[in-house]
Amino acid sequence: MLSLNRGTFLRKGLGVLRVSLSSSGCGNGGGGGERESRVAMESTLKDARDGAAAVDVDPKLTVSGGVEDVYGEDRATEDQIVTPWATYVASGFSLLRDPHYNKGLAFTEKERDAHYLRGLLPPVVITQQLQEKKMMHIIRQYEVPLQKYMATMDLQRLFYKLLIDNVEELLPVVYTPTVGEACQKYGSIYRRPQGLYISLKEKGKILEQLKNWPERSIQVIVVTDGERILGLGDLGCQGMGIPVGKLALYAALGGVRPSACLPITIDVGTNNEQLLKDEFYIGLRQRRATGKFEDFANHNAFKLLAKYGSTHLTFNDDIQGTASVVLAGLLAALKLLGGTFANQTFLFLGAGEAGTGIAELLALEISKQTKAPLEEARKKIWLVDSKGLIVSSRKDSLKHFKRPWAHEHEPVKDLLDAIKAIKPTVLIGSSGVGKTFTKAVIEAMASFNEKPLILALSNPTSQSECTAQEAYTWSQTNESLSFKHKGRAIFASGSPFDPVEYNGVVNVPGQANNAYIFPGFGLGLVMSGAIRVHDEMLLAASEALAEEVTKENFDKGLIYPPLSNIRKISAHIAANVAAKAYELGDFILYPVFLLHASSMNSVIYLSFPLQLMLLLLLFVIFLSRVATRLPRPENLVKYAESCMYTPNYRSYR
Repeated sequence: MLSLNRGTFLRKGLGVLRVSLSSSGCGNGGGGGERESRVAMESTLKDARDGAAAVDVDPKLTVSGGVEDVYGEDRATEDQIVTPWATYVASGFSLLRDPHYNKGLAFTEKERDAHYLRGLLPPVVITQQLQEKKMMHIIRQYEVPLQKYMATMDLQRLFYKLLIDNVEELLPVVYTPTVGEACQKYGSIYRRPQGLYISLKEKGKILEQLKNWPERSIQVIVVTDGERILGLGDLGCQGMGIPVGKLALYAALGGVRPSACLPITIDVGTNNEQLLKDEFYIGLRQRRATGKFEDFANHNAFKLLAKYGSTHLTFNDDIQGTASVVLAGLLAALKLLGGTFANQTFLFLGAGEAGTGIAELLALEISKQTKAPLEEARKKIWLVDSKGLIVSSRKDSLKHFKRPWAHEHEPVKDLLDAIKAIKPTVLIGSSGVGKTFTKAVIEAMASFNEKPLILALSNPTSQSECTAQEAYTWSQTNESLSFKHKGRAIFASGSPFDPVEYNGVVNVPGQANNAYIFPGFGLGLVMSGAIRVHDEMLLAASEALAEEVTKENFDKGLIYPPLSNIRKISAHIAANVAAKAYELGDFILYPVFLLHASSMNSVIYLSFPLQLMLLLLLFVIFLSRVATRLPRPENLVKYAESCMYTPNYRSYR
């Protein structure tokens, strides 16, 4: 998610790149232990930045922030009137073609007269609610998910109304798993531009391309190069479905205005031979150029996040968003498992960007809770890759992001043997390879865990490590198991699965969907004017989501709240993220200010007035380096809710 600095945007005629990428509890004032734990935060990326943390920023790179109601809609109540302006007052066909203001048959008789719509519309006047009912009826007639996807994407403003009011039904249509198929077939189903394409053909002309985008106040950009889309590999230019889908969720679920969102695909070719031979492929027909975030291959994603994390407002949903939503589920699951988070043992299948990103955030949470060094916290977490358990004897051959997880242990060749050796309480799949949690694997987990916690996170559904049915069935009573009648798994997955009935008990699988986190996280960054993403913001988002799981949800075996409450959840996540941004701003400024004051008093003997002037100068300098520069609202949850975009129709003059 890149976001743009409006001031620079207006000066240059271009909405600038202030980054908040895209496709969590509030601090308690910061005790000594918590402040010590901050020292350990971001260590992996900090090493890659030559020691620079996300909060150690160049003052020249700071930006403004906050939520701006460009079109005046949210400053008006629904019964007040607004002016439908573009560069002119829209009327006639131009109004009907404007995605911000077109209401279709919901234009009133008075509006049809005022805006020259007589004869351009049938005479009937209907409500937005009836339009929504009609469209949902049409969508439900389709049996193929891709047809439903195409029908929803043809809508404009009504799209967000449908998605907000029918989120549990439509989320699998506009996002995972259907978006994966949509990307595969994007060339065949392409109808109208939905984002900005930047290809190698336009090298040196990117500024001109950005100027072509019709909106001028951009707050969130989602960018991909299509090299690694879900578990589907290199889809090149057709990866545009990911930025489009994620920004739809930023708007509908997180309340970021659609006009402030910009999907971007960087087209540098593709190595997918099938696409290169496809006559309907919409991208460059050449092999992928190398040396060049969202759904970037992991060898690029880590480098980009490390390079720009300390200089731009940068968020990678695959690495950070996935980690945050998984941590939230694990924190909630403690109510079912018992014990503390630090007492759990975690085993990952998959050591790519998602797996190591999750592992790092789990280690940070353990470090925060126990006040232990991060290196010590990592010892509770083990990873298995394609060559077996990651251990210290393999360290020299490992990529840099795997090395922190190489612990002392004898080599283990496969997942099943690793489970038997490590005896984890939590098994997490992020391999992108389906059917890898076999019956033997699940039974092994259930043999020493009363309630084995199993997360099969890989997308789409075909790539899931196991199904909900398999997890629940294979973890039940077995004569060889230690726990009779107590082996039912706590299960969550990356893709949705239907409830499973076993022995008269209905088990409802949870979905560790990034959509729980990134919409609210993005809103929190925007509304607070944060200028960097800090790991503690991710922890704050996770804790906020975990707090939304109720006893009723736990009774069903769920470790995530229902998506029907996602707008409320997003507001709480945004509030917690914003609160952490304000807290980090105070925390960073205070010790640095005192440090410099102490240095001047002890080394340079100046008169008190001159010392005071220098201290004030330092204050001004470091004020530009804190996590946020905006004033803190009294009630952050209410402020977040007031900032959220609503797609209800307004009356026009």
